[in-house]
Amino acid sequence: MDKLSYRDSGVNIDEGNAFVDRIKPLAKSTFDKNVIGGIGSFAGAYAIPSGFKNPVILSSTDGVGTKLRLAIDSKRLDTIGIDLVAMCVNDLICNFATPMFFLDYYAMAKLNKDSALDVISGIVKGCKEAECALIGGESAEMPGMYNGDDFDLAGFAVGIAEREDIESTKVKVGDVLIALPSSGIHSNGYSLVRKICFDKLKMGFEDLIDNKKIIDVLLEPTKIYVKTYKKLKDKINALAHITGGGLIENVPRILNKDLGATIDKSAIKSQNIFRFLSKYVEENELYRTFNMGVGMVLVVDKNNVDSVIQSSDGYIIGEVNNSSKITIL
Repeated sequence: MDKLSYRDSGVNIDEGNAFVDRIKPLAKSTFDKNVIGGIGSFAGAYAIPSGFKNPVILSSTDGVGTKLRLAIDSKRLDTIGIDLVAMCVNDLICNFATPMFFLDYYAMAKLNKDSALDVISGIVKGCKEAECALIGGESAEMPGMYNGDDFDLAGFAVGIAEREDIESTKVKVGDVLIALPSSGIHSNGYSLVRKICFDKLKMGFEDLIDNKKIIDVLLEPTKIYVKTYKKLKDKINALAHITGGGLIENVPRILNKDLGATIDKSAIKSQNIFRFLSKYVEENELYRTFNMGVGMVLVVDKNNVDSVIQSSDGYIIGEVNNSSKITIL
């Protein structure tokens, strides 16, 4: 009876090792002075940054949803890694945590080094934009779990904050809601987007919306707000990352039970893709599925509004009140 190797089952250890060697210099380009060692050990090591009085470690994990399906089917894999980083680090800053490092999990049926390198290159770009280090990850060939070119991604980000910043509640009646624009749909609601564009309307990737290919619009990477947060941290009372659930479900997450907010719908600067989708989706469903052009909401004391707007691309969309609910007018 012939004996079998791991390669006979569909897993090529040598190919995996060669891939790790190719991504080591990419990961190293994200390192800062706190990274200890390199890529390839059993765990990544990162020194606690100095300058914190009572530091607390925070973590966040996420994926990119079915936006990944579009990236795979269109063979456009160079930006999906940016989305992965963005979805994790944008959550961290909502708890006043400065991102320190990132890890990824990348599972596929069979390793294609060129495709995988595109994915990791995107993660590296995202980490550089978020000013955090890519200190490790896992790439797993799993034949029988995935088929063909399919793969899955998960990201893990760790940040640091002062304990008093995450325990104190600064939001009060009269605070102003400032919207930071999204770059588009970001990474939520893609099952509905795919249903509309490709199942209902039978669109192709090359079809145009406002003279731009639909696939370019849909794969626009999620905006990373870390640098803006760092610049404005001392002038912000709270932040809400507008992900699944939209403005309706994410803004309440940063308000006490006795507080609410009024949002002026006419003030929101939505991209054309949302106006296109609005032809096929009820308005309430739009606002609880998509970000509608708002990637992050900052809650700011009215005395800091002018300086925040001058130092960002933000604009006013509403105000905190004592209604205990979110009202979009």
